[in-house]
Amino acid sequence: MAKKKAEATVEERLRALYDLQLIDSRVDEIRNVRGELPLEVRDLEDEVEGLNTRLEKLNDSLAVIDDEIKGKKNLIEEAKALIKKYSEQQNNVRNNREYNSLTKEIEFQELEIQLAEKHIKEFKVQIEQKKEVISETKDKLKDRQTHLKHKKGELDEILKETEKEEEALLGKSEDFQKKIDERLVKAYLRIRNNVKNGLAVVPIERGASGGSFFTIPPQVQVEIASRKKVITDEHSGRILVDAVLAEEEKTKMNKLFAKLSK
Repeated sequence: MAKKKAEATVEERLRALYDLQLIDSRVDEIRNVRGELPLEVRDLEDEVEGLNTRLEKLNDSLAVIDDEIKGKKNLIEEAKALIKKYSEQQNNVRNNREYNSLTKEIEFQELEIQLAEKHIKEFKVQIEQKKEVISETKDKLKDRQTHLKHKKGELDEILKETEKEEEALLGKSEDFQKKIDERLVKAYLRIRNNVKNGLAVVPIERGASGGSFFTIPPQVQVEIASRKKVITDEHSGRILVDAVLAEEEKTKMNKLFAKLSK
């Protein structure tokens, strides 16, 4: 019959908790090195995509205007042909009423030509304006693409240096969580999510919990140093460990970090 695994002592759980904190803090440091770079790259990619879409729409609108100009030119040619036809018919009319009717048709076609020529001029102005916008957009796109390439290079370099270490640390974090009972892990994660810098387990420093200005009573400090139970700071809610334990675990974990970063 297999022996039942002995339950971890409070001290062992405190050490595992502090080790877990050191590992997770190291992951935080790595991610802080990346900083806002992933978001900057994503924003630049979105901006480049938006500029490309804008250029596509501008070029499409130029094509539409070109078609409009072609249509107006065809209309002018048709109007000229009708004017020629009506002018020839005027030579063969038998009365003033027919002559005047043809004259009105000719005048109407002349107005159509004037209107079409006016529209063509307006379309050409629109083309020049759009070409100017296209030129500005292309310059901006080129600038954004260069900036994106630079930022991607920065991010790739950082990822190349830290990705392997981060993955290894995340694996270690999961391993250490398995060493601690589920209730404590949940408490640790809850505190970590609610406090500044993600520090859920802190040592006593100069009579106060790490990162706090509130002094811990001497009797409580003695209890923490005895490592007989898990004690939390009444002000911040952080889990407290004594300075000696913290220093011992830091020394141990720094060796692990050095090994993983190679």
